[in-house]
Amino acid sequence: MKYALITGGSRGLGKAICVEVASMGIPVVINYQSNETAALEVKAIIEQNGGQAELLKFDVSNQDSVETSLDAWQDSHPDDYIAFLVNNAGIRRDNVLFMMPDADWHSVINTSLDGFFYVTRKLLPKMMQRKHGGHIVNMASLSGLKGMQGQVNYSAAKAALIGATKALALETAARNVTVNAVAPGFIDTDMTKELPQDELKQMIPMKRFGKPEEVAALVKFLLSDAASYITGEVISINGGLYT
Repeated sequence: MKYALITGGSRGLGKAICVEVASMGIPVVINYQSNETAALEVKAIIEQNGGQAELLKFDVSNQDSVETSLDAWQDSHPDDYIAFLVNNAGIRRDNVLFMMPDADWHSVINTSLDGFFYVTRKLLPKMMQRKHGGHIVNMASLSGLKGMQGQVNYSAAKAALIGATKALALETAARNVTVNAVAPGFIDTDMTKELPQDELKQMIPMKRFGKPEEVAALVKFLLSDAASYITGEVISINGGLYT
């Protein structure tokens, strides 16, 4: 059986993506780092809708945590493999660069970029060995495309993730593994609640923040067979803010 793993799946965009992917009939593995209560809530929603879900706790930025947890999952699912991967885990620690603590630089880079590396490297061999391959979606950001002041760390992490997406897509295309990135703009989640939304909405041609469900629908498409000839692409979803 083919499973989907969504990192950072307990809240915000991750939660919406988990629910949407489960609606495709794909069993979902919900990764979380600490908030088990929130992860269980996502699992319950999926099951109430008739889908399958299970939890897998690990820290994407910690290589030992990633490998130990994914090895244990594979041992308990000897006939299955993770064919769909959404590298969604990410954090923000905004500050201007000259005032940014070392810890805030490294934690943002490690979560988005190292997390992508550790998880993808671990799961990729199984995808490439199977006839039907797999699909990988990396959650980038508008910040990685144009840069955002106060987000040098976040912009750097997401820009690097975009570059990694394009390079990896070339390495895996012949093995039927697609690799794409989604770059959301301002989406109405916990991560954006402290932002000056009324002011920012005036900058957006659509005059609103996006909904998590709208981003999840795009991810769902990229994981589907309908997108099997799309790889190495970065698709923006930002209400016309940056084109």
